[in-house]
Amino acid sequence: MKILKFGGKSLANGEGLQKVIQTIAQKYFNNEPIAVVVSARGNATDELVILLKKAQANINFQADFEQFKKYQLEGLKENIFEEEFSVLQKLLEGVSLLGDYSEKIKDQVIAYGEILSAKYVAYVLNENSIKAQFTDSRQLIKTDLNFGNAQPIDAVSKRNVLDYFEKNTDKVNIVTGFIGSTLHNETTTLGRNGSNYTASLLANYLNAEEFQNYTHVDGIFTANPDLVADAKKIERLSFNEANELANFGAQILHAKTIIPLVEKNIPLRILNTFNPENDGTLITSEQTNEGIKSLSVLTNVSLINLEGRGLLGKTGVDARIFRVMAENDISVSIISQGSSERGIGLVVSSDKASKALVGLEKEFETDFYTKDVNKISVNDNIAVISIIGQDLTNFHKPYTALIRNKITPILLNNTVTGRNISLVISQDEFKRALNVIHGEIFGVAKKINIAIFGHGTVGGTLISQILESAKNIEKRKGIKLNVFAIANSKKVLLNKFGISENWKATLEDKGQEYKVEDIIAYAKEHHLENLIAIDNTASSTFIENYISLAENSFDLISSNKVANTVSFDFYKKLRKVLKDNQKEYLYETNVGAGLPLIDTIKLLHLSGENITKIKGVFSGTLSYLFNNFSIEDKKFSEVLKEAIDKGFTEPDPREDLNGNDVGRKLLILARELDLQNEFEEIQIQNLIPEALREGSAADFLKRLSELDGIYQNIKDAQGSNEVLRYIGELSGDLQQDKGKLEVKLISVPANSALGSLKGSDSIFEIYTESYGEQPIVIQGAGAGASVTARGVFGDILRLSEKKL
Repeated sequence: MKILKFGGKSLANGEGLQKVIQTIAQKYFNNEPIAVVVSARGNATDELVILLKKAQANINFQADFEQFKKYQLEGLKENIFEEEFSVLQKLLEGVSLLGDYSEKIKDQVIAYGEILSAKYVAYVLNENSIKAQFTDSRQLIKTDLNFGNAQPIDAVSKRNVLDYFEKNTDKVNIVTGFIGSTLHNETTTLGRNGSNYTASLLANYLNAEEFQNYTHVDGIFTANPDLVADAKKIERLSFNEANELANFGAQILHAKTIIPLVEKNIPLRILNTFNPENDGTLITSEQTNEGIKSLSVLTNVSLINLEGRGLLGKTGVDARIFRVMAENDISVSIISQGSSERGIGLVVSSDKASKALVGLEKEFETDFYTKDVNKISVNDNIAVISIIGQDLTNFHKPYTALIRNKITPILLNNTVTGRNISLVISQDEFKRALNVIHGEIFGVAKKINIAIFGHGTVGGTLISQILESAKNIEKRKGIKLNVFAIANSKKVLLNKFGISENWKATLEDKGQEYKVEDIIAYAKEHHLENLIAIDNTASSTFIENYISLAENSFDLISSNKVANTVSFDFYKKLRKVLKDNQKEYLYETNVGAGLPLIDTIKLLHLSGENITKIKGVFSGTLSYLFNNFSIEDKKFSEVLKEAIDKGFTEPDPREDLNGNDVGRKLLILARELDLQNEFEEIQIQNLIPEALREGSAADFLKRLSELDGIYQNIKDAQGSNEVLRYIGELSGDLQQDKGKLEVKLISVPANSALGSLKGSDSIFEIYTESYGEQPIVIQGAGAGASVTARGVFGDILRLSEKKL
């Protein structure tokens, strides 16, 4: 015989109930011997508790009761529950008159959830030509007098079950789960998830071939799939592992369910009513491979903290605490003790927390007066995440992932076996914490959630590069890049599952007005981990958001140079915030686009190398301009027009020619060497004559020929075999607080490193004490949307790999 148990969601009106009937029918017509245990249908138990509380408060409950009856009768041709509804009515009226109810009365009332369910299923089966009968487990399962959490009297219950099933083998018995009765036939309930326990007991007594537990999910998962979208089904578990899951709050199991099955070595299979083709999770006595199995969560719990420096070294304190717990029938799920300052943390059910607090305050009243106890407090805003199968050897990985995502556990506890670790987490953070830990332990790929600000030439190219490369990167690197936000100055497009290739049209049609705080809130609401914010704007005001982004778990990447070139005070403040929040800020493309310049300088400086000078051609635009003007017999304005036509310049070329961009890049390198220069201290040679600095861009473009004479004279004044280069140079005593920063037009030998530059390439010469007069030279494409975007992409991958 197989024992089938169906949960409340499976038995709810509609598809679930139809699937239950189909499942039973299929086994019945295949001549499989089965017995069926049912929970209350839908939310019946909760609804009955609400009716009780309304009756207790003398609030009119009749409308709710009528709605309850209507749901329970849906789909039936007749009212088969007249007797049950009549008794329920009287019980509720009695509670209303008394203004109170006992656990005994509560058990009588909520037992009707299962009674109505079993009668309903039996009736529908008979209507479908399946011989079935309602079986009231109160006649079978006899218990002690502990109403609300009764314990079966094993010998009596077993004899009742065997006698009953021996006499009723010709029908499918539909048994009420969750409920039993005392030896005096008073209704009791078996506690949380008691229907599973009922089915487990029947399986034990009847030596069942298998216990099949039908739920609304495909089996047991590595985490609750309602909370973790990436949760994976576990194919097999041992009884020991399942028992650990049950003890640490796995909703699909009851801690007591496993024991009767272990005694008779009866397999338990967790199945999905709504997906009967799935094999579910099989739980047997066979030991599976060691390793982390699942994450389970306890909610509706509270942390009680008892603190007191004066208790250090005193004996008997623990005994006093647990005496209070025992006297108030309070179970402690987790205990943690501190040693340097006496402190004990206890995790208990939230509905028992007030009772525990009152009891402890009374017990330690004298200790308050002697100052041995400083405080006893309750924190209701917590949840417990347990990592089943985790030991301390590699616990640093999920713990580090939490810290990296700015989630600090309040308390942690390791079991005696050393193979389960529980973390007490703030209730506000536990869903994100669960996703972070799950991704670290079970993720095939590390998920990186990216918000991109600015989707112009560089930003748009970057998005295309990510979309084109994402699958390959996930396959090769185990990194899943998920762009969940794209924003311009007015609108944002948000999708926690990632944007698609038609993001431009979607942003235009469905984009929403936003503040950066809205994106931060969205990430929190959807528990997104491993966050990166990318600034591809040129905005001088957007950088003000960097601090709040870093404070809210975002690492930063920027192609925008502004943040590194505004006041040194902001520069220091941002880095302090980054350090305090353990966040990274990468900006390799700020100087040299995709060239590995900043990383090289950082590494040299970090290693203690004394950098004595840096100089080079920092602007791809001005590189093209002077590389070609120096060697071609063309007017300066003609070469400048070519650069404009090729898209090398800004719409207003004066933004390139004024030297400020080169100055900003030079300042960034200076600050990488811990120099405290300000932008105003840079000596910049503006290439635009004063007469052309004012007015519109259109007017300037009409007057380009006025530049020809000036630059032809400079060209003619050079020595033989020399060429013009517009460079940035950092020099002086770079071991002091400030260096000398110059941006200027110079002549250099055509056969030198600077002189041999071609096209729009950039070149950088790094002089150090160790290398002497022979500089380190870095040369390559220093401009262009594709190169810059690829550099930003490189920063994304660099950051992502640090999170592995």
